[in-house]
Amino acid sequence: MDFHPTEEQAAAAGLAARIFSDLATHERLAATGTGSDTELWKALTVAGLTAAVEEIGLVGLVLLLEEQGRTTAQVPYAATCVYGILPVAAHGSPEQRARLLPALGSGEAVATGAFPARGRITAERGRLTGTVPAVPWLRDATHVLVPDTGRALWLVRTDAPGVRTSPVETTAPWSAGRLALSGADGERIGSDGAYEHTLAAARTAFAGLQAGVCAGSLARAVEYTSTREQFGRPLSTNQGVMLRAADAHMDTEAIRVTTYEAAWRIDQGLPAHEHALTAAWWASEAGKRVVHAGQHLHGGMGADLDHPVHRHFLWGRQLDAYLGCGSELLAELGASIAEGEQA
Repeated sequence: MDFHPTEEQAAAAGLAARIFSDLATHERLAATGTGSDTELWKALTVAGLTAAVEEIGLVGLVLLLEEQGRTTAQVPYAATCVYGILPVAAHGSPEQRARLLPALGSGEAVATGAFPARGRITAERGRLTGTVPAVPWLRDATHVLVPDTGRALWLVRTDAPGVRTSPVETTAPWSAGRLALSGADGERIGSDGAYEHTLAAARTAFAGLQAGVCAGSLARAVEYTSTREQFGRPLSTNQGVMLRAADAHMDTEAIRVTTYEAAWRIDQGLPAHEHALTAAWWASEAGKRVVHAGQHLHGGMGADLDHPVHRHFLWGRQLDAYLGCGSELLAELGASIAEGEQA
């Protein structure tokens, strides 16, 4: 496998880094509150970074999501890409691709997904019924990708008859909402295997987002402990601080490398179910450790709800909850490995 980004992927990541660092500032994030930053979202789409995902693939998307995670920028970028652009591009019909992809790429349409499937939605002749308690970025979405009990994928317009959405507050400000469907029309996307492919890509993408969140938290901790002095010397010179930061760095790199491997395999069309689960497990388990470490290394400042590092803490915990707690992911991974050995 080759983790070196292509020229196009590196250029897209560099552009994303500049846009996120310029616009996702602490002051703007504080002013945005629990909603999404519409100006930042427009900047990303105008720059072509949403539409570019078709060309740069999942590896490229992971690189861009790392940049979003470093700043905890509040835009529906991950959701639109993994629940809109990528599944439509990979599994949609020629007519669906021609109709949906331009709007998703320009930001005119915003997608999210009610993933993973937990048997909440039933489908009868293309009409969907059921409730999902919390869907990320649902308040921004024009479309939501819904798996039914048979794991078929359906794309539903949020303004369609039989669709009700209502705001819910989650740990991190993701403009989440409750989705209630009562006989809503759904548009089928793909066939057998589309759900598994989309779930693996989504787990991988959100693990990449977690890698960025952790890297941003650790960078803030390093900066703080290098300048904050105690007893006449920087906190970073204390062995306990150095060891805690070193552990956080290794955890962050473990999230990153497992995510790159899963993304590369998916882009190459190779089996990646267990690799995506591995990346998600590291993002969940190690991600919690890193954002806790980042907050603890700030000492009393880490308890300040208005301090930037606290946002990384909230995002890290929310991604842990969204990916599924480590024990759940580990159980699924173990079952998959055992099933493979018995086959």
